[in-house]
Amino acid sequence: MRILQTTALALVLGTSTAFATTTEISIGMVLEPPNLDPTAGAAAAIDEVVYANVFEGLTRFGPDGSVNPGLAESWEISDDGTVYTFHLREGVTFHDGTAFTAEDAVFSLDRARAEDSTNAQPALFAGIERVEATDDTTLVVTLSAPDGSFLFNMAWGDAVMVAPESAETNATNPVGTGPFAFSEWVQGDRVELTRNPDYWGEAVALEAASFRFISDPNAAFAALMAGDVDAYPNFPAPETLTQFEADPRFNVIVGSTEGETILSTNNEAEHLSDIRVRQAIAHAINRQDIIDGAMFGYGTPIGTHFAPHNPAYVDLTDLSPHDPDRARELLAEAGAEGISLRLMLPPPSYARRGGEIVAAQLRNVGIDVEVSNLEWAQWLEQVFQGHDFDLTIVSHTEPMDIGIYARDDYYFQYDNPDFDAVMDELSATTDPAARSELLEQAQRIIAEDYVNGYLFQLAKTGVANADIAGLWENSPTQANDLTAVRWTD
Repeated sequence: MRILQTTALALVLGTSTAFATTTEISIGMVLEPPNLDPTAGAAAAIDEVVYANVFEGLTRFGPDGSVNPGLAESWEISDDGTVYTFHLREGVTFHDGTAFTAEDAVFSLDRARAEDSTNAQPALFAGIERVEATDDTTLVVTLSAPDGSFLFNMAWGDAVMVAPESAETNATNPVGTGPFAFSEWVQGDRVELTRNPDYWGEAVALEAASFRFISDPNAAFAALMAGDVDAYPNFPAPETLTQFEADPRFNVIVGSTEGETILSTNNEAEHLSDIRVRQAIAHAINRQDIIDGAMFGYGTPIGTHFAPHNPAYVDLTDLSPHDPDRARELLAEAGAEGISLRLMLPPPSYARRGGEIVAAQLRNVGIDVEVSNLEWAQWLEQVFQGHDFDLTIVSHTEPMDIGIYARDDYYFQYDNPDFDAVMDELSATTDPAARSELLEQAQRIIAEDYVNGYLFQLAKTGVANADIAGLWENSPTQANDLTAVRWTD
């Protein structure tokens, strides 16, 4: 899981580092990545810097969420759906000058699926049985069973191609094949990239890019106003967007993300193992009040773990309308009146602000809520890894990640053989219409089981200099893809 992380660390702005020419750009980011290797870390901030800019995969996500050719320009799939033959682009080199060949692709996939792999998404590679290079530009991947999501999986940042010569040092000195090459990382301040003159594809318009890390919302606002940064694709202070909308120097870019923001529930905790209690919680929640109070109106109500912009989305919010009286009835039926639950909140403002609203809504129906604010390290250790919680709020930002509900050891500890069977059938299905039908079934199962409290789809709220074009409006994956970005004036 990648989770959208924000912090409230203050940053003192010094002299302006914004670029003075229209071939360079300064991008603001909320969180500094812990490293720069997307194949060895779960933080969304890693991909926000390097995805499509520094590193590339066999396939890649487009701004509309489509899966497009990447380092593989084409492919064939065997009739039984288990053998993928990728035809790789010729003349591709890594930033250190070494050639990218099918052997590098074999190395990358074998490394990702190895037993000692540090890849954050091992499930992406679990179905691979064998990887072979039949010549320098032909890669053959054999799966143990058909997987209709395989090309989609290969577009994730976790599946980018790396070279054996540089793989071990990519965390601090990333070497990829992308249109930008790594230049410098001033820890605590910025990462700088420069245009790759030997890029295999169309040259990008920008000569250089700087990613500046400014987590404090007030400092982020000041940096944009002062011109210290040119764009903030994920702006951390939605309450100030009206000021930017009124200023002709800026464009406010509002889109959607893959971030399902949920009231995650420990399904094996005392009281919460009873579906009536989980259903009561769902009816106690007023989604619009949370969106208005925590996100200043930015966000789309959801009733299941699926992005509304996906064609297979089913609006199931009617299964859990705000109904405090029904919530109280369900708690009485379950003998759970007056129960006490622990709500553990990580640092993001959507969690901290939203958590206070949720706590008040639950108290309104007779549930006593003990709120604890945790730092990310605490949250990861206690909640995500230790399963020591009752409720928490977090945005799951990985693309189409409903499959996490089939993981018995996942932190909300849900176990339903019927759901697992749908996921198994989905993996073996390649027909788009049949896949959509299965995804609809999966959405309905978890909504009717009230696994979690489904709150809203996180909006992508960005601010940019009005003369910048080409930034993504939506976020089908966590990326600040600069390949099409340019200055118009």
